[in-house]
Amino acid sequence: MSIDVEERRLPVGAGEVAALSMRPSDARAAFVFAHGAGAGMRHVFMERFANGLAERGIATLRYQFPYMERGSARVDRPRIAHETVRAACATAARLFEHLPLFAGGKSFGGRMTSQAQALDPLPGVAGLVFVGFPLHPAGKPSIARAAHLDDVAIPMLFLQGTRDELAELALVQEVVVSLDRRARLVLLDDADHAFHVRRRSGRDDEGTLGEMLDAVETWIGTSIR
Repeated sequence: MSIDVEERRLPVGAGEVAALSMRPSDARAAFVFAHGAGAGMRHVFMERFANGLAERGIATLRYQFPYMERGSARVDRPRIAHETVRAACATAARLFEHLPLFAGGKSFGGRMTSQAQALDPLPGVAGLVFVGFPLHPAGKPSIARAAHLDDVAIPMLFLQGTRDELAELALVQEVVVSLDRRARLVLLDDADHAFHVRRRSGRDDEGTLGEMLDAVETWIGTSIR
C-alpha cells in the first residue's frame, strides 16, 4: 500500500489556511479531521491518528482553523469556525470524489463540526466522529454544549476516555442515550481528554490509540455497507 501525502491551501473567506491530505492507495472512505483548541493539525496526536487511519484504508484531510494559522491563543468565533469546517468538507468532497465522506475532529474541532452540521447539513457528509467531545469546561459538569446534537440527523461516533475532565462519564452516557440510534459511544478505559492513560492502569497510550482507530474503522465500515 502506498500513501499519497500533499500539502494544500484551503480558501476560507477572504484568506486561506494550511491543510494536509493523506490518501492510501486502497482508500475506501475519507475523514475531514479538525484539530483541538490548543494544538494544530501537525500535533503528534493528529499525525498518529491520521497515519493510523491511512493504514486502515481511510483517507484524511487535516486543516488549520484561522486562529491557529495566525498563532493566536484565542479560538475563532463560531461563525468563522463553521465556515472553515464547510470549506474543508467541500474541498475533501472534491479531493476524495466517490469515497464516502465523514467529518469531525479532536475536542473543539469535533464540536465545531457538529455545530456546523446542526445549523445546515454538510453536503455529502455521511457521519460525524468525535475524538473526545468537550461536553463542558473542566470542573463545571453540564450537557448544555450537547443541545445542538438534537439537530444532527446523521450517525455519530463518540470516542471518550473514562477520565475525561471535559466530559463527565455519566453525562456523556446520558447524551448518547438521548440521541438513540444515531449515536454510538466507545469508552477508552482510564483515558483522559488527551487519551493518556496512567501506568498503574495496566494500559498504555499506544494500545488506547489502536482501540480508537479500530473503532473508527469498524464504525465507518458498518456505515458504508
